[in-house]
Amino acid sequence: MLRILAHILRTGIVTEPPPATDDATLEALGLELRRAIDARFGRSLALRFIDAGSCNGCELEVHALANPYYDLERFGVGFVASPRHADALLITGPVSRHMETALRRTWRAMPSPKFVIAAGQCACDGGEFGVSYASCGAVENVLPVDVKIPGCPPAPDDIIRGLLAALNLTAENPHIRVSRIG
Repeated sequence: MLRILAHILRTGIVTEPPPATDDATLEALGLELRRAIDARFGRSLALRFIDAGSCNGCELEVHALANPYYDLERFGVGFVASPRHADALLITGPVSRHMETALRRTWRAMPSPKFVIAAGQCACDGGEFGVSYASCGAVENVLPVDVKIPGCPPAPDDIIRGLLAALNLTAENPHIRVSRIG
């Protein structure tokens, strides 16, 4: 035990510097998201996140939204375990054939109004996987998609902008595509 503690003291804190995002820009983006959530729902936005078969790159970026730097909870966005409590479905990865039925059941279990956000290149257009014996490809091949957030993987800032685009149903960022008004 003492050997481990001595090693920790010798090594020190080993972390990366925070992302090069301007804190004021992130705060302004978050406050704009909070206002849009209040205007549309009058309460918090509940997201059901599903990894439909990704390489986990996009999943890591989505999980970064909950870390102390981005802290999406302070802007009124929370992740829920049940689709029955969700307002939106956030999907990453190409839809594998084994996830197709589960994804449809999840979408049907959500109360209306609901919207679907495809995050990452694979979710938007199938990425490198495309359509094959094991993959349905893009999320829109299985469910109606409201907003697409491209990138491999998309940065947490882009995911926040995508949530904002879904709420406003207008894409201010040219990379984020609003597919369907619903």
